[in-house]
Amino acid sequence: MRRSSVASSSRAADRLRWRKAWRALTGQGLSSQQAADVLQLSRASLYRWERRLKTHGLRGLEDLSRRPKRCRRPEWSAELAQAVQAYRDQYGWDREKLAIMLRREGWQTSASTVGRIMNRLKARGILLEAPRNGIRAYRRSFKRPYAIRKPKGYAVRSPGDLVQVDTLDVRPRPGVVIKQITARDMVSRWDVIEGFRSATARNARAFLDSLVARSPYPVKGIQAVSPRRAGAPGPNGVDGGSEFQAEFEQACREKGIRLFILPPRSPKLNGHVERAQRTHTEEFHDRYMGELDLKQLNQAMRQWEYVYNHIRPHYSLALRTPAEYLAECHQELTPAA
Repeated sequence: MRRSSVASSSRAADRLRWRKAWRALTGQGLSSQQAADVLQLSRASLYRWERRLKTHGLRGLEDLSRRPKRCRRPEWSAELAQAVQAYRDQYGWDREKLAIMLRREGWQTSASTVGRIMNRLKARGILLEAPRNGIRAYRRSFKRPYAIRKPKGYAVRSPGDLVQVDTLDVRPRPGVVIKQITARDMVSRWDVIEGFRSATARNARAFLDSLVARSPYPVKGIQAVSPRRAGAPGPNGVDGGSEFQAEFEQACREKGIRLFILPPRSPKLNGHVERAQRTHTEEFHDRYMGELDLKQLNQAMRQWEYVYNHIRPHYSLALRTPAEYLAECHQELTPAA
């Protein structure tokens, strides 16, 4: 004899057992609600199972389909769906633009209806995304030989634990561009700046030597931006970040300095040095009236660097200078005068 499908259903067997226990309790003098409370079940569910048992037998205790009795049917015609597909294949636009195109052609439709039509066509495998021809190319990611993403558990407690580095375009007059590389220590706010004619890895390596020599603390970690993807210029119209590769990366390895790179399109993670760039622009470059010869400009920048680190009060340091902060909080470090 073939086993019943009900017998193999644990849900149906449980419901039958609960219904019998419920009726046994009511036969002992408990009300239907009191019996349901003892079993910790809903009285409505117990009555519903009893009705289904009387009407359909044991099969009625099985889980029923949860499919709605009335399903929403498409409110658009096949002709409208064909028009949506034709315009989508031709232009690749979104539902808002396609709805405007269709209304121009006399169709009475909305963007939401067009969106539902597109979803239905995609689910059926009719509407496919157009293949790319490769014009909008992206740089392939590659494994950096030394630089890594900063680990989440990397602690920044002492000066030099993490120095943020970035490049600033300075345009004092038309046709003149100075590439200023700025380094800011996240703890002491100590800055080192230097100008170059171009942002190359060789110049960045030379700046690294200046950073190590002019910092009153051992530089243990550097955080720099990653190269942007091809065709996506930065705020100054340049493809930034590549200067912190190649020779610069090798120099960090040789000096035992950890090099961390930022994820693409995340300048907020380098916010300390971004804020420093603004300060140097507003308080030095906007006021500088001297010669633009690189040697003389760098001499003036060194004087400003001293003012910034030794004379200018910082709100982030309770109106102390970086030198005063180091002298008070890190007496083992002696800032150079």
